[in-house]
Amino acid sequence: MTETAILGGGCFWCTEAVYMEVKGVTSVESGYTGGHVEHPTYEQVCAGDTGHAEVVRLEFDPAVISYRDLLEIFFTIHDPTTLNRQGNDVGTQYRSVIYYQSPQQEAMARQVIAEMAHVWDAPIVTELAPAQTFYKAEDYHQDYFRQHPLQGYCAFVVAPKLEKFRKTYASRIR
Repeated sequence: MTETAILGGGCFWCTEAVYMEVKGVTSVESGYTGGHVEHPTYEQVCAGDTGHAEVVRLEFDPAVISYRDLLEIFFTIHDPTTLNRQGNDVGTQYRSVIYYQSPQQEAMARQVIAEMAHVWDAPIVTELAPAQTFYKAEDYHQDYFRQHPLQGYCAFVVAPKLEKFRKTYASRIR
């Protein structure tokens, strides 16, 4: 039986590329959540006025990988100390956010955030909120890095994050 996790760590292409390689993650979808517009488009979300974050929705097998492990990876592959930005990506759609599915996920997220506060030199600004309606991003955003590894953003932003994951979590790669 699988569980769901919804995480936003900046551009969903980066987050998706990492979690697609994680042992125990059975599906990864890029999308939008946390806003007030139904069925938003990428253009609307990028304009910054829908309130949505770029996120990934993960289905995972908790017998293979725990929610805690997914969160530890999450805090390794993005900067949870920069409000509404990741590198040159700026806007509320790039916020660091965890959308929990249950009281257990909320409690675990709070625990991991508290632990991460001792790892980072600046305060953690990761938002924690109950899961809301998830809107799958347009098809061309799905599996983006694998389809476009030489595209500029992928080569200079996604690839280094993926490499960091591979070095740090070699035992977690499928």
